[in-house]
Amino acid sequence: MRVAPVGGTAVQDHVALAEIELCGELIIAASAADDRLSLESIDEVLKVAEERMDTTDSGA
Repeated sequence: MRVAPVGGTAVQDHVALAEIELCGELIIAASAADDRLSLESIDEVLKVAEERMDTTDSGA
């Protein structure tokens, strides 16, 4: 049986951590809502509109 070494050998996947954080934000928003989240509410939680504006502003 092989066991991962103890110590500072952890690798961080920043994309995965960001996705986990976004999932957490959605869970919090959904638990606070009285009904299902609308697509607009989901976009707001995920800051989709802000991301689109940043992309549009930069000309990408």
